[in-house]
Amino acid sequence: MAPILELRGVKAFYGQSEVVHGIDVAVEEGGMTVLLGANGAGKTTTLRAICGMVRRSGEILFAGEPLQRRTTEQITALGVAHVPEGRGTFVGLTVEENLRLGAYTQPGRPHAGIQRMYGYFPILSARRQQQAGALSGGEQQMLAIARALMMGPRLLILDEPSFGLAPQLVEAIFSIVDRIRREEHVSVLLVEQNASLALELADHAYLLETGCVVASGSAKALADDPQIRRSYLGY
Repeated sequence: MAPILELRGVKAFYGQSEVVHGIDVAVEEGGMTVLLGANGAGKTTTLRAICGMVRRSGEILFAGEPLQRRTTEQITALGVAHVPEGRGTFVGLTVEENLRLGAYTQPGRPHAGIQRMYGYFPILSARRQQQAGALSGGEQQMLAIARALMMGPRLLILDEPSFGLAPQLVEAIFSIVDRIRREEHVSVLLVEQNASLALELADHAYLLETGCVVASGSAKALADDPQIRRSYLGY
């Protein structure tokens, strides 16, 4: 199946400092790809480069459309939804207000989309009139993902969705994301420290070290690699 997202020789910069050094990455249509690596490897910077949040060079193609000269807002309008590390919900708004805000790019009434999100995340339905800032960390993460999905994206980019959450809650969120990927036909690009769980769900994986791709292939192949198991999976 053709990739929905391709990075070819992409470099990314903070000021004059080059942080990502000419990487190639692809996400298949309807698939899930994970970026692995230690802190400082360039994973989050890669996501920011895709979304136009940092200076970048090289070629970035989304559904065949070049993204290099597009703004973050234009990239979002094409169908790319980014859930950054730290969730980024509007804490002073209620759950439902956050979801309605997520639908600002979609014409028509958002009611059907909100009800669909409540189907995936029932706890959000129970909390619909609560302010987002009063939710638990796991509930805020669910809200951030649901709000991103209200945009009707073709590609969902998730940066460390398990950060700070209990293992049982992490598994529940990943299970929902996998279900959404299959039912909504949304492709997923994931940055995740929980490498073992991410490799179980992903189709393809890339291992980054100091801004370079040092290993790539099917998620199963990387999970079966003894060196990667020792360094990233802990066995």
